[in-house]
Amino acid sequence: MSEQIWEKIAKAKQASLAESIPSDYRIPKDLLPPDSQLDVTQWPKQSGWFTEKELEITGSTASDILQKIASKTWSSVEVTKAFCKRAAAAQQLTNCLSDAFFDEAVESAKALDDHLKRTGKPIGPLHGLPVSLKDNFNIKGKDSTVGFTSLVDKPAEYNATLVDILQELGAVRYCKTNVPTAMMIAESVNNTFGRTVNPLNRSLTSGGSSGGESALIAFGGSPLGVGTDIGGSLRIPAACTGIFTLRPSHGRFTTQRCRSGLAGQEAVKSVNGPMAKTLEDITMYSKAVIDAKPWIVDPTMLPIPWQPVEPKQKLKIAVMWNDGICQPTPPVARALKETVQKLKNAGHEVVDWDPKELHLKALQLLGRMFVADGGKSVQALLEPTNEPWRPEMKMYEDAAELGTYDMWKLHLERTELQRQYLEHWTSYNDLDAILCPTTPYATVKNGDFKYVGYTGVYNVVDYSAVSFPTGMYADKSVDTPIANYKALSEFCQAAYDSYDATAVHGMPVSLQLVAKRLEEEKVLAMTATVLQAF
Repeated sequence: MSEQIWEKIAKAKQASLAESIPSDYRIPKDLLPPDSQLDVTQWPKQSGWFTEKELEITGSTASDILQKIASKTWSSVEVTKAFCKRAAAAQQLTNCLSDAFFDEAVESAKALDDHLKRTGKPIGPLHGLPVSLKDNFNIKGKDSTVGFTSLVDKPAEYNATLVDILQELGAVRYCKTNVPTAMMIAESVNNTFGRTVNPLNRSLTSGGSSGGESALIAFGGSPLGVGTDIGGSLRIPAACTGIFTLRPSHGRFTTQRCRSGLAGQEAVKSVNGPMAKTLEDITMYSKAVIDAKPWIVDPTMLPIPWQPVEPKQKLKIAVMWNDGICQPTPPVARALKETVQKLKNAGHEVVDWDPKELHLKALQLLGRMFVADGGKSVQALLEPTNEPWRPEMKMYEDAAELGTYDMWKLHLERTELQRQYLEHWTSYNDLDAILCPTTPYATVKNGDFKYVGYTGVYNVVDYSAVSFPTGMYADKSVDTPIANYKALSEFCQAAYDSYDATAVHGMPVSLQLVAKRLEEEKVLAMTATVLQAF
């Protein structure tokens, strides 16, 4: 069979991306790790290809890098070059990028260094920091394909508002990261760039839809990146790779002028947030962006300044052992149990969260919202190049379009569920947070991610949430499959059937801390308190 149009476009785009990697940043063939080497996170140190300085820079936190640049210990140019090189390696080993513009980044870094030398002052709180961006953040002159071949070589005519804000804060943009088709799959795979894999174990997924970001950060190719979340797209990849992220409520971080795979869908709103290896970096970024007053340039943003929170000595936390739909797999169940015990030992009040029927209703609502257009948004982007539907998009391919009347009724159901969820929360009297799994899994084999209910419910109610690594790891000797397992649903049975203790052995296990709507400062402070109990 002759090659299809979409296949030719995809091959050309992949070749163009490979060509954009400077020759100096292409891994010598004799140093490439074999395909059989699943964990490549230690390869930069072991290979001898990176200098000690490059390893020191790319092994540092965003906050430390900013301090070193401000004190002129490091220049922005040397920091940028180090991360460009490591990002290039990440791309070659995990397929995590969708665009690379390293030469432009170095020129930006030079200008920042010149400014600091000339004035003695940084441009802003992110001065000189390389920040990676998910593919859907429009950058003028660059593609935002969100996985579709029909959007290849259709460069953006303007920057996303957040891109402009980050530039004003002094950040250096240097690459964009891979996503799934339309950003609506829990793993990062599409027909244009293919699949991004987890650098901690390349047979496992780095999650989605911000899985290019999570793979890049976990590999050390970015000190801080920005992803988006409409059903778990920040939290799922963060959990799969053992890094931190904040899912903010809508109205704090601008999403204006970004590309969407479901443009115009506002029944559940997409948000964006930072991803990094430390909670300190997440908090630092969040304050910097909110201090930039995004409501001045985006009419949908809420004029809420950053409000520091005094940490409470004793928290009241409701633990959700399961959501009534899908039991967490053994590593996650163990991490949750041990975390609860540590919180009790530290003097915090822990009660059980009853999900009632609210979580099931929320998950069903989310599914109906996503396909309310009958899959037309996705179909319209597939048709120009005759690109086929990916199997993961079956629910969109088979969906029937809702009319306006039925869509309005769906909005009413969502609003009523939000009211019921708040009422249920309030019934717990002075409840600070819910502690629960981020996902039922530590991570899964590529292609096996089936359930997003633990994250999706908080998109429907628009609550603030942090996914954080617990410092615990899946262990095949103790995290064995449950005898006489009784599944709560088909989702639950699928999660149980796909659980492979050997495959996920050694992978980090994350949990999720959830606060109410617009409590970003509070949930970050509470997460710090929870981590102190460890």
